[in-house]
Amino acid sequence: MNNNQACNPVLLIHGIFDTIAIFRVMSKHLRQKGWEVHSFNLCPNYGLSSIECLAEQIVEYADQNFAPNQPFDLVGFSMGGIVSRYYVQKLGGIERVQRLITISSPHNGTMTANFYPTKAAAQMRPNSPLLLDLNNNIGMLDRLNFTSIWTKFDLMIVPANSSHLNWGEEIILDVRLHAWMVKDPNCITAVEKALRTPLKFPQSKVI
Repeated sequence: MNNNQACNPVLLIHGIFDTIAIFRVMSKHLRQKGWEVHSFNLCPNYGLSSIECLAEQIVEYADQNFAPNQPFDLVGFSMGGIVSRYYVQKLGGIERVQRLITISSPHNGTMTANFYPTKAAAQMRPNSPLLLDLNNNIGMLDRLNFTSIWTKFDLMIVPANSSHLNWGEEIILDVRLHAWMVKDPNCITAVEKALRTPLKFPQSKVI
């Protein structure tokens, strides 16, 4: 591994109804390739708490597990991508995170969120105030390497192209199911490549 390109610890953030178990295949692969991989269970994991509260858990985890001057890379799956974006854009994560990768995240909302009467689900509906606010300030993501990976066959993110953002790098895969994304070899390869991509701003943002 090139220490100038991929030396950061990686923090994986799961989606709604998931646990860290969903990253088992991806975590094993990245560790075998030399990365220090971290993950934790969002609590609660079924969307009862707001995106803001879940993002605060990233603040707490990072403060407890990384040195104050240690930058890290962030990978968020599904709702985890929105939680990660909130951390980066609203809670100071932009000063620590150098690569942000989202996988099948509803950046523009998903119609399936209408079926769940929870706080986080409401915030992932199309045109929710939270998503509009994040997308109105998306320009700040230019300060890091941002990659969105998604599948056009997604039946959880409806419409599937809600995962599209006019920002950063975009990778569209032919994966048949939402939950398969984090286990799919092509997706894992894409994550690895994004984690190896040289930084646009290679100096550490943490002082």
